[in-house]
Amino acid sequence: MGTSTPVTRPPDLYGRPRSDSFMQKLAAFSDNAVTRLTRRSTPPRRPRATEMAVIRELVVAAKHQEAEDVVSLRLAAPDGGTLPPWQPGAHIELHLPSGRKRQYSLCGDPADRHRYRIAVRRIADGGGGSAEVHDALSDGMRVAITGPRNAFPFAAEASILLIAGGIGITPILPMAREASRRGLDWRLVHTGRSRGSMPFAAELAELAAAAPGRVSIRPDDESGVPEAADLLSSIPAAGAVYCCGPAPMIDGVRRAFGGSRAAALHFERFAPAPITDGRPFELQLGDTGRVLPVPYDRSALDVLHEALPDLPFSCRQGFCGTCRVRVSHGHVDHRDHRLTATERAAGAMLPCVSRAPEGERLVLEV
Repeated sequence: MGTSTPVTRPPDLYGRPRSDSFMQKLAAFSDNAVTRLTRRSTPPRRPRATEMAVIRELVVAAKHQEAEDVVSLRLAAPDGGTLPPWQPGAHIELHLPSGRKRQYSLCGDPADRHRYRIAVRRIADGGGGSAEVHDALSDGMRVAITGPRNAFPFAAEASILLIAGGIGITPILPMAREASRRGLDWRLVHTGRSRGSMPFAAELAELAAAAPGRVSIRPDDESGVPEAADLLSSIPAAGAVYCCGPAPMIDGVRRAFGGSRAAALHFERFAPAPITDGRPFELQLGDTGRVLPVPYDRSALDVLHEALPDLPFSCRQGFCGTCRVRVSHGHVDHRDHRLTATERAAGAMLPCVSRAPEGERLVLEV
């Protein structure tokens, strides 16, 4: 009698082998990540270097528990004055008392010029920023911010599918409200581990009541982990998809995108992609002679930002183009998804992902 080879089922939407209980538990933390911003198509205007350099002091006007391990902060000017405008998809950089800086999507109402709202999920094994927001910030405390900036702008196409995974609802919620306000043909799907882990449930329920049939809430423990193709099938017509969530979820949507009827895909990740095949090289800052070593496991942008704190950046994944610099000498290993061949030939480089061969020195015009 012959033996049969077990059939390995493909990974689910979050990248999990379905039969591996360890991976299932590990994936329960897949939405425990700070939102980072990127966009695949029609990138926004590149911000001037001074835009992120403007630091404003705000006060924590309110702090609320929005879900398990998720709190929201409403930030206001100390004098009650108006704040700079923003559009759905925008984010701010929060300067924490410890000196840490973290970027969070604005998830309130752009029409409210007196409050910015962000939401933060606690990351138990993260870099400490989320824990500081949860444990150290309270009503009445003052914090500094830079921004807002938008690397994930909402283009308001006529037909739209919004997909959010866990805390990824933060930039998506204002988009849904804007789509409703404009009378667009839109749908929203919010996935997560459980209802208790999914923030803004009450607001989404109100939105669903006002727009029947347009909002779908899919907790994994009730509906199972959805397939990416299944999510994309919800698009009402050949329109655009906006997706925010864990990287495996976004990768799944990207893979399934070609087989869907969607015409455009815009997405943001929680974190930059890991560095692969990295080799150490050097950066020289113009004619100053200052040389910065870039180790194999760090990006050129990380090293540059330590030396030049005002250097603008956003997605850290080679899509938005915000961190563009010019290389006057040296060979660049381009790994971005944005620059054209002409731009690369002219010396443009996106240091968030691009590197140089081992031992090479790149001279930057900064």
